[in-house]
Amino acid sequence: MAKMTEQQRQEFLAGPHVGVLSVAGELGRPPVSVPTFYAYEPGGELTMFTGTQRRKPQRIEQIKNTGVVTMVVQREEMPPAYVTVEAELVEIGKPTHEQMLTIARRYMPEEHAQGFVRGELDDPENTVVLFTFRPTRWLTSDTSQD
Repeated sequence: MAKMTEQQRQEFLAGPHVGVLSVAGELGRPPVSVPTFYAYEPGGELTMFTGTQRRKPQRIEQIKNTGVVTMVVQREEMPPAYVTVEAELVEIGKPTHEQMLTIARRYMPEEHAQGFVRGELDDPENTVVLFTFRPTRWLTSDTSQD
């Protein structure tokens, strides 16, 4: 399996892959991993939002407490390829409608993205948080380069 160059890995991460985000679990528990939508531009920071869907904001608190996450994105079709990025938390905030739309549009048609964002932001019992991370370490593989 061939490693990707810096440019290849950044372009791969910038693609519309669904990421699997992992954050350390509570003491004695395994890491928590969840699929997530995200945005990334080569050379920049990784942004994603998460909502509580009316549940306890456990994942949000874990990210705040640890300050670091790991995210994996992969190519679904053959030949397999993946990028794993470890990243440190640099900012936490409430996302704007436009920030959420920027991310949602990567994954769904405009009409669905608009409805999804409205549903997340308009529910008074849902806490939505925008996280910004700085990539610090990369692991990659692209079997098409073998």
